[in-house]
Amino acid sequence: MTSLHADEAFLAHYQFNHDPFAPRVPGFKFFPAQRKPVLGQLHHLARYSQLLLAVVGPQGSGKTLLRQALVASTNKQAVQSVVLAQGVSGSDALLRQIAQGLSVAQADVRSILAQVEQLALTGQEVYLLIDDADQLDDAALQSVLTLAAGNGEGRPHLFLFAEPELLERLEVLADGEECYHAIELQPYSEEETREYLAQRLEGAGQSLEVLSDEQIEEIHRRAQGWPGAINQEARDLLVEQMLAQRAAGRGAGSGFTLPKKHLLALAVVLIGVAAAWLMQGHEAQAPATAEITAPLSLQAAAPAPVVEAAAETPATESKAPAIEFAGASQPLPLPLVGESQAVIRQPLAEAAGEELDDFEPPAAPVVPAPSTVVAPAAPIAAAPAPAPAPAPAPAPAPAPAVPKVAEVAGAKPAAPASAPASAPVKPAQGGAATSDWYVQQPASRYALQILGSRSEANVQALVREGGGEYHYFRKVHQGQPLFVVTYGSFASRDAAQAAIKTLPAKLQAGKPWPRTLGSIQQEMRR
Repeated sequence: MTSLHADEAFLAHYQFNHDPFAPRVPGFKFFPAQRKPVLGQLHHLARYSQLLLAVVGPQGSGKTLLRQALVASTNKQAVQSVVLAQGVSGSDALLRQIAQGLSVAQADVRSILAQVEQLALTGQEVYLLIDDADQLDDAALQSVLTLAAGNGEGRPHLFLFAEPELLERLEVLADGEECYHAIELQPYSEEETREYLAQRLEGAGQSLEVLSDEQIEEIHRRAQGWPGAINQEARDLLVEQMLAQRAAGRGAGSGFTLPKKHLLALAVVLIGVAAAWLMQGHEAQAPATAEITAPLSLQAAAPAPVVEAAAETPATESKAPAIEFAGASQPLPLPLVGESQAVIRQPLAEAAGEELDDFEPPAAPVVPAPSTVVAPAAPIAAAPAPAPAPAPAPAPAPAPAVPKVAEVAGAKPAAPASAPASAPVKPAQGGAATSDWYVQQPASRYALQILGSRSEANVQALVREGGGEYHYFRKVHQGQPLFVVTYGSFASRDAAQAAIKTLPAKLQAGKPWPRTLGSIQQEMRR
């Protein structure tokens, strides 16, 4: 598998909208634990101290990120920052880059300090920030110490970001003089590691639930609390877990060589062909002008998942039956791993969706009623052993066709067989799967995504039972409709997060998560 396809498979498997453990990600947020106090200390020392500032830590400790945060948080009108991040080593190259950053013609210490003095007269300070400063040779470090001392009238603020061994070299060059402050970065605690992982995962559209407590402990132990190593260990662990799950899936279906998405499409085609064959068999057994009674239809139906045929279409239209899978006890499988599938952007709350599929809606069972099918004269008992069908009794007037289960929410219980079928009740206000409510909401507000299910009837039942704060929308996932339930409309993520505690325990167990209504609107448009 190519690197591009491997990355796509990783994102699709965990439903990330970007790699949460990449060095720089969209909407990156500075994680304040252990680093925000250091950032404040650097600003304080730059203002009140005359000494060089050295920030040290091992590789992956966050030195470069801290340097970027320092530049970003300075007052641009009062400070001119010159960053050297290309790993310079010699004194000449160092002075040349500093002179270029300050627009100085002569690349020497005296000319640079003269420019610093001129800028100070205009109210501007100069920050010189050197990343990977441990790569500087002794001559370059000596030039750094000379610049940090200044000329009495002008003095730049020097910040060195380096490996810890730089301190020993500075101590030798200082020859006992106090010429620098050393700030050593500290690793995260296990709790801080947990919070750091949560921030990274939430930024990628997921939650910390993709990792177990044991996995978080293992990541912290291996990384020893350093953020760069945490990113690498977390990604490696999730990739290993994904490959193991993919291998288990292939082992379970080793008799097939086609990708899962192709096998799923083939299964749908076979089900359609079988249903068409059954319908044709029923039409051949009955006279063209005779009406088929309901008991005969039920004997011919399979006892497994309910398969509904749509009402017969006029002769000018196709007679292929429309097939709906309305089984409420088992959800359809949702394969998330395939060969180079499209990147999935939002979680499906699949576990909660299975719980919803076990929820029985209050509506009465719906019996398929094509235009040529009439209701029986008496309640239907369990079908006995196959026997010759009795001659059809005179039937009352045809009952109106009952809408398909997937399109009706909150149907009233069935009336007695001799009466016409009752008209379906409209879904509860706020429960309609239309885009109106979502489109009318400001994109910046938040809603709680509760769960997703393949059965719209179950979703409608939950929305009716929950009340007006519950809504749902329809999306297409892997070629099949998925109905996603949301709760409320909140002004901030914190308000939405706090509302989770007000939900029923069964819905809280599904791990609801806040998302912007703008992201839902984009998903509906797709």
